[in-house]
Amino acid sequence: MDEKEIKICWQRPEATSDLHLPRYESAGAAGMDVEAAVQEDLTIEPGETVLVPTGFGVALPIGYELQVRPRSGLAVKYGLTIINSPGTIDSDYRGEVKVALINLGRKPFIVHRGDRIAQLVLAPVTRARFVLVEALEQTSRAAGGFGHTGI
Repeated sequence: MDEKEIKICWQRPEATSDLHLPRYESAGAAGMDVEAAVQEDLTIEPGETVLVPTGFGVALPIGYELQVRPRSGLAVKYGLTIINSPGTIDSDYRGEVKVALINLGRKPFIVHRGDRIAQLVLAPVTRARFVLVEALEQTSRAAGGFGHTGI
């Protein structure tokens, strides 16, 4: 194992053994492709959101998350994306991973078993310690936002 690699444990039922576990498709890929574990074709109508099963569970080390991100080709060609992008799989979650897809395109999109529907990116998690103060330190920007510095 490379010193930059993190051990991730996967689990899947026998019924999904025909599908690939998430995997990197190229040597430089940041994301692992995820396949749909639908039992039959699933049509996503324009404007519709569906939860697509992947057929696997995962155990991450504490201090890491898996970010569920859209696949750029599906987004550009068909308007298919992830509604809560990026989604987060926490280190203490042990259920089946599911992907919340939304069809922002103009035509119905059909998901077939084994289609690559999303990608997972492993990321470190930094947790915050919040401190209540009487006033925040001032900056030159102050409360300016939403176009404050120009469009």
